[in-house]
Amino acid sequence: MEDEVDRLVAAWRRERPDLDVEPLEVLSRVSRLARHLDRARRLAFSEHSLEPWEFDVLTALRRAGTPYQLSPGQLLTQTLVTSGTMTNRIDRLAKKGLVERLPDPSDRRGVLVRLTDEGRDRADQALAGLLDQERAILSELSRAQRAELAALLRQLTAPFDNIPG
Repeated sequence: MEDEVDRLVAAWRRERPDLDVEPLEVLSRVSRLARHLDRARRLAFSEHSLEPWEFDVLTALRRAGTPYQLSPGQLLTQTLVTSGTMTNRIDRLAKKGLVERLPDPSDRRGVLVRLTDEGRDRADQALAGLLDQERAILSELSRAQRAELAALLRQLTAPFDNIPG
């Protein structure tokens, strides 16, 4: 079975036989897959009236466990955005009734962001929809192939995920 990357690589081998284009065979496929995944994520989230960034914040709170709350700083760490961006996101989610701000009992000046019941329900429903989309994308692979692929991708991404700072 031939794909677009096979055609791209063949064209580069023809036009630039002096270059080793082998990395394209893997990384161009990863890049193309990332675009397909982004579309699938957006579809899954839009079915629950969520934007990808809203899903990211809501699910960070959901994964925190009961009582589903984190400080804005903890949310920054998990979502990799600036403090100004996070403040804006919290404001917008609070306006929609998906999160609420509470005083931090351990810091008089601090706040905690807590998932509302509606926010938890939307996060749970959107996650279920996302998993359905992703399961369909992976359906051509056996369980063993999925495990092998996950291990190989972990090997490639771990160095990026473990950079200090």
